[in-house]
Amino acid sequence: MPETERVSPTDIRRVAELANLELTTEEESRMRRDLNAILDYVAQLGELDTAQVEPMAQVSEVLVAPEEAASEKLSVLRDDVPRPCLDRERVMAAAPETDGVFFKVPKVIER
Repeated sequence: MPETERVSPTDIRRVAELANLELTTEEESRMRRDLNAILDYVAQLGELDTAQVEPMAQVSEVLVAPEEAASEKLSVLRDDVPRPCLDRERVMAAAPETDGVFFKVPKVIER
């Protein structure tokens, strides 16, 4: 397969099947073209020298814990305090359909 043709028509049909999509021949062709373009772009990014680039910030470094937020207005975390679980009987009593242990939901995927 040429460098710019990383995704085959078989790949597109398999992904569509897994996603439960029905694609026309035109849509398959367009999807293949788009996915190959995306993969080519990702390959270009992989060629960049990022040795001197600092990693992106981690969420834990950006957020301010409540105890540190006394002087700041940035606190988005709450104290991690254990709480009692919801009462299963009350929850199941409010469910539209249950077997007493699990919620029952209608089947949405048919094969």
